Amino acid sequence: MTTTKKAAPPSERRAHLIRLAADLFAEKGFRATTVREIADAAGILSGSLYHHFDSKESIGDEILRGFLDDVLGGYREAVAGVDDPRAAIERMVRFSTAALSRHRAALTMLQNDWAYFSAQKRFAYLRTAMKEIEQTWIDQLERGKQSGQFRADLDARLVYRLLRDILWIPTSWKQARGRSWTTDEIVEGLLRLLFDGIIDR
Repeated sequence: MTTTKKAAPPSERRAHLIRLAADLFAEKGFRATTVREIADAAGILSGSLYHHFDSKESIGDEILRGFLDDVLGGYREAVAGVDDPRAAIERMVRFSTAALSRHRAALTMLQNDWAYFSAQKRFAYLRTAMKEIEQTWIDQLERGKQSGQFRADLDARLVYRLLRDILWIPTSWKQARGRSWTTDEIVEGLLRLLFDGIIDR
């Protein structure tokens, strides 16, 4: 008796194609990756890919929208109803680390091909989303200054840029002997550095 393998549901198949494409975009760059390469990685004909997406841009759009919707949703939740700016920032740091680990390929796409995406009308929402992300951080940093929790001479925009670049580095840190840090260890280390510094008091 022979059995045939049951085909994956359309939504599951689509999600699988998105993951494959995201990995290729992160590895080769969005512009350098072809539809045929995505289809080859999925083991299907190029024409079959168009049953799910009308273009390569549609795939990139879905990847980036999913990433930014997750990040923005988490930031909005992190600051909602929180009166303490330090607590809000701690929540944002923890959420950022978790969200970025879920969307590592999308983050790499943004970093590698920002010039291309930001110049396309279809991806105009990227600038809007990035402005909201930036303003959310700046608002909390300014609140901390006003409440006296943070230094009065703190440059909120500069601190945001520094934190963003630390949080958004798409790498795993390892020491020469192979020591690696868990996500929680990295988060705690960053928060201690941010709020306590390195001076022994």
